[in-house]
Amino acid sequence: MIKGLIAPVLTPFNDDMSVAHDLFIAHSKWLLAEGGCSGLAPFGTTGEALSVGIEERIVALEALIKSGIDPAVMIPGTGLTNLPDTARLTRHAVEQGCLGAMILPPFYFKGVSDDGIYNYYKELIRMVDHPDLRIYLYHIPQVANVGLSIDLVKRLYADFPEVVGIKDSSGDWDNTAALLDIDGLIVYPGAELPVIEAIRRGAPGCISATANLNGVGIDEVIQLCHKGEYAAAEEKHSKVKAIRLLFQDYAPIPSQKALLARWSGDARWSNLRSPLIPAASDSIDALEKKLTEQHGFQ
Repeated sequence: MIKGLIAPVLTPFNDDMSVAHDLFIAHSKWLLAEGGCSGLAPFGTTGEALSVGIEERIVALEALIKSGIDPAVMIPGTGLTNLPDTARLTRHAVEQGCLGAMILPPFYFKGVSDDGIYNYYKELIRMVDHPDLRIYLYHIPQVANVGLSIDLVKRLYADFPEVVGIKDSSGDWDNTAALLDIDGLIVYPGAELPVIEAIRRGAPGCISATANLNGVGIDEVIQLCHKGEYAAAEEKHSKVKAIRLLFQDYAPIPSQKALLARWSGDARWSNLRSPLIPAASDSIDALEKKLTEQHGFQ
């Protein structure tokens, strides 16, 4: 279990839209060494995972590991809409020594039953067939339009020792609280907004998109909570929340990439794969001004 902040790493692309391994490695190393992060979750929503091919994910993950990043601090996203490809990516992550795999429910068919989703994970575990498999479920119903009910999570956790945790990106505190009530389940809120109360109730930290740019601030809050210094954490949290809410007013993925392009001097950071499109320059100007003048970003 990773105790602290986990970054769903942005995926940089070259001008020909291939994965920019040099930027991917450098950013990932910076997040761990200087960016306040204790772990990485590549190939999630923030990393445009569903716009990245299977072979590309395999090669990019191996590039991170070959660069010296410990696979034990990584929980890559491996969930797709079909079992064979999901099993292949998941098995690869496990064989590379990753701490776990973050796996969406199959999200193409809508209105499916809990039994159907249960069978999907059951079959996936059978197909991967590896003693080191550790699954972190991924609940983001507002994007996937297929969610994981509390009853289903309880069933999966009770029946399969391979299911160890969940990232709850629903934004619904009642849902997160219900998950935290499942004894032993590792629960990461998908944002820093509820992280203090989540840690009070047993969460080890959170997985937040804004860890890509504001990881140090978020980590300060998390570490104060783990020390039991909740008053100090609340004080720090007010700024962290304001920054998070500011990013939510803009397109979070294009805006973070645009800022990284400006601040790093490498224009490749602004590249996005369709269907995402770059944020307007005047919008990024406004966001950057607010971050520097109101929140002290340099």
